[in-house]
Amino acid sequence: MIETERQLLDAIHCGDRQALRRLYDRYSGYAMAIGLRYVPERDDVRDILQDSFISILTSINEFDYRGEGSLKAWISRIVANRAIDWLKEHERLHFTDEIPDAAEEGVPEVENVPPDILNRMIGQLPEGCRMVLNLFVFEQLSHKEIAQRLGIRENSSASQLSRAKKILAEMVKEYLYSQSDERERLEKTAIRAVVTL
Repeated sequence: MIETERQLLDAIHCGDRQALRRLYDRYSGYAMAIGLRYVPERDDVRDILQDSFISILTSINEFDYRGEGSLKAWISRIVANRAIDWLKEHERLHFTDEIPDAAEEGVPEVENVPPDILNRMIGQLPEGCRMVLNLFVFEQLSHKEIAQRLGIRENSSASQLSRAKKILAEMVKEYLYSQSDERERLEKTAIRAVVTL
């Protein structure tokens, strides 16, 4: 039987040191995925996770449980905030108010792109674009909230999101085109194999 968040927290509050290990084991992979959305270099994310889990483990007794899923959401916020702070500390965030020209075509069908490929594409976005996209899409913050969190203007947030969407749309379009070329090549190879039988 899978241990609920409430059961895990109760064990931690009772001083069960193994429960702290179970907390780490249960959420470290998820936390890594959150970190990689903001900072694409795994070694940097490992540092971010170390700092995040120190914060999580030292403040777990102050966590206010609000139902199943609230612990995971709390961990997610800590990791995302630490990643943002790390990017700021390393002066890797650059924002612009310039709104790019609109993409010529509609947004490509991202549902045809495997999640791991899409995550890699997001990881290739410029830092500012990736940050705003993550906060807008995954954290569901408004441009006003993003501007406050990052210390930028609202229109900078909007322009970064627009730029991110444009770049991502181009990446998705290229990926889908390359996949259709690969399918065509495989079909021709299969046809040749059948004909030579």
